[in-house]
Amino acid sequence: MHTPAADNRVAILTPDPADGTYADAWPEVLERLANALSVAGVVATPIAWPAHVDDCARLQEFALVLPLLAWGYHLDHARWLRACRAWQDAGVAMANPADVLAWNSDKRYLETLRERGVAIPRTTWSDRITRGQIDAMFDDTGAESLIAKPTVSGGAWKTRRLRRGDALDGTPDGGAMIQPYLPTIETEGETSLLYFGGRLSHVVNKRPVAGDFRIQLQFGGLYTAVPTPPPGALALAEQTLAAIDTPLLYARIDMVPDADGRWLLMEAELIEPDFYLDHDPHAGAGFAQAVRTRLGAGP
Repeated sequence: MHTPAADNRVAILTPDPADGTYADAWPEVLERLANALSVAGVVATPIAWPAHVDDCARLQEFALVLPLLAWGYHLDHARWLRACRAWQDAGVAMANPADVLAWNSDKRYLETLRERGVAIPRTTWSDRITRGQIDAMFDDTGAESLIAKPTVSGGAWKTRRLRRGDALDGTPDGGAMIQPYLPTIETEGETSLLYFGGRLSHVVNKRPVAGDFRIQLQFGGLYTAVPTPPPGALALAEQTLAAIDTPLLYARIDMVPDADGRWLLMEAELIEPDFYLDHDPHAGAGFAQAVRTRLGAGP
């Protein structure tokens, strides 16, 4: 075990403890993160991010600030963007960088990646979903169902699967994205590649329970470690990271194959992804190594 040093103190941003929305989940994830860091001699302190939006003095005390549990930022996106600007202006040692945290918080970043050659599902971007947009997507793609979700979202929040003729009640009432539903999510699942310090750490496959399309744990998602990433998935992940072209401490690249076996990027999670360390054969050692390297503490 490494011995902690004075510059080995990091903060992990969390939700407000008084907010019960994620109270049953984030402490367990925090424990996995803190344990992995502790083994590497890094001391992690949980800090509620909503309390440090305008006053960054507390965050400036740490050698590194990790926004890994800043869950719920999508519920007050304007506040999140204000926080990112404040952290950047104050020179808070954020990882990933504050400008990346702002950019990645609106899923329209996927369009930027598409323009740089990264394959994503066919997508219609909307300021407010209309019947015409839904019908056009059905007509243009021949899909049996569609997925509509907010461009600022998290954990399948306000995400809806639509079949032709369904009422639009419950669809996002602001900025949204519409994509053909990929039935392969049920048979092949979504595959996530976890990167720390630019290096692939581990791979996890996530599948929904029968009758659902959401792969999140709160909806019963079934997670399995994958010993070796499929070659096409690895190629897409590497292409995505190259297209982002920013030094990242961590990234989770989520993707699904289409009916023809072509891998499509669903998300590049650069803010507060679960690293699935409980499915990491190295129990977060790669993550801890990347943090130590960023701190200048060496291997």
